[in-house]
Amino acid sequence: MLNSRFIFLVLGLLLIVEGVFMLLSAGIAALYNEYDLPYHLLSSAICIGVGGTLAFVFFKAPKDIGKREGYLIVTLVWFVFSLFGLFPFYLSGAIPSYTDAFFETISGFTTTGSSILNDIEALPHGLLFWRSLIQWLGGMGIIVLSLAILPVLGVGGMQMFVAEVPGPIPDKLHPRIKETAKRLYGIYVLFTIIEAVLLYFGGMTPFDAICHSFTTMATGGYSTKQASVAYFASPFIQYVMIFFMFLAGANFTLSFSALRGRFSKVIKDEEFQSYFGIVAIVSIIVGGVLFYTKGADGLEQSMREGLFQVVSIITTTGYATADYLLWAPFLSIIIFLLMFFGGSAGSTGGGIKIVRVVLLMKNSYYELKRLVHPNAVIPVRYNTRAVGQGIITNVLAFIVIYMMIVGISMIIMSIMGFDLDTSLGAVATSIGNIGPGLGDVGPASNFYNIPNFGKWFLSILMLIGRLEVFTVILLFSPYFWKE
Repeated sequence: MLNSRFIFLVLGLLLIVEGVFMLLSAGIAALYNEYDLPYHLLSSAICIGVGGTLAFVFFKAPKDIGKREGYLIVTLVWFVFSLFGLFPFYLSGAIPSYTDAFFETISGFTTTGSSILNDIEALPHGLLFWRSLIQWLGGMGIIVLSLAILPVLGVGGMQMFVAEVPGPIPDKLHPRIKETAKRLYGIYVLFTIIEAVLLYFGGMTPFDAICHSFTTMATGGYSTKQASVAYFASPFIQYVMIFFMFLAGANFTLSFSALRGRFSKVIKDEEFQSYFGIVAIVSIIVGGVLFYTKGADGLEQSMREGLFQVVSIITTTGYATADYLLWAPFLSIIIFLLMFFGGSAGSTGGGIKIVRVVLLMKNSYYELKRLVHPNAVIPVRYNTRAVGQGIITNVLAFIVIYMMIVGISMIIMSIMGFDLDTSLGAVATSIGNIGPGLGDVGPASNFYNIPNFGKWFLSILMLIGRLEVFTVILLFSPYFWKE
């Protein structure tokens, strides 16, 4: 039987956590003495009040949890957090449309970074901080956060960890799941602080430096400026953000190994090798073509512009220093293809993930060899270990379902009257948790003109992409609900 009482208990406890974090944005509003302070306080009170009530009513709920509860909790948490997280935007009138407020909030929590705002600088500092903070919370994952700071859950939580952490195989740093969550967040916080300090020394204000470090490490892409990172026009700032976007798109367990001096593990990791190789090769190609077509900008600027956009897209961060839709069509196609790659498994990035691409290519190659040598036993190996057929099947199923969702969603968007570029761009960027897309939702535009139904539909795609497709799709399967 589904342990619904425990599900409500977890939702209540996590709503209290959300309400507490809202108090941070209230503190920023008080610091700058702006009009949004009472709305942050009211929103926080609503979250803590509702969460406290649920926690009180269901406090004695049985603490046993299975896979069904884990997957259901993870999906509901992201949705519920967005429903309550929109209150500061909506109640303050900064985003008067409930649909727009929900879209902006779930885009933040899922670290997609797609926005409906046409004048970001008009928002008060408290709301800008909350907008960045929700991406930072969503980056490492609300459930991982809960496992790190809520031992009151009283369960191992592996089911929630599997449902939350992206990638075909969750990579634990420690046998105890709570310790794993703490170490992941420790690395996450450390990198965030270091980046904020560097951005400050690069010329950003302390507020902008903190907000951009939040959204960089989350691979979210929300900026405090309408022109995104291009506003700052600083090569140093861009290089700092390139470096930390790349780190955020890599597996955090490798970062943990590097911090402990185990660099050989990082260098020998096949996914990291592929990730680094794709970024390096594609950046050189893009930068070279830009220099050839826009030589007046100089080689360094052309290479930096290409590198920034490539890292931003493949890590699904979505920051922009240039409008890649104005580049040669050949480069726009490359950028579009990168939207499907995504970052590494165990990173804050979205997309299909590099490890799945690597396993797909390896399995395809070995399948050709098996056709030539039908009696040969040729296992797929990853990091020198044979990969079980179950994982290969999982990867193939994931990619097939992922592309099916993209195809069906494109048709739905086209029925709403959008052209091919816009339909494909909106769908790819939503399910890939990227931010900017193609056509009318490119880096120089936003999602303001998408109709309400389209915004709710794309919001669902963001959730599906953030939770690795299977987590959400399972809920619609009749087998999931059978005892």
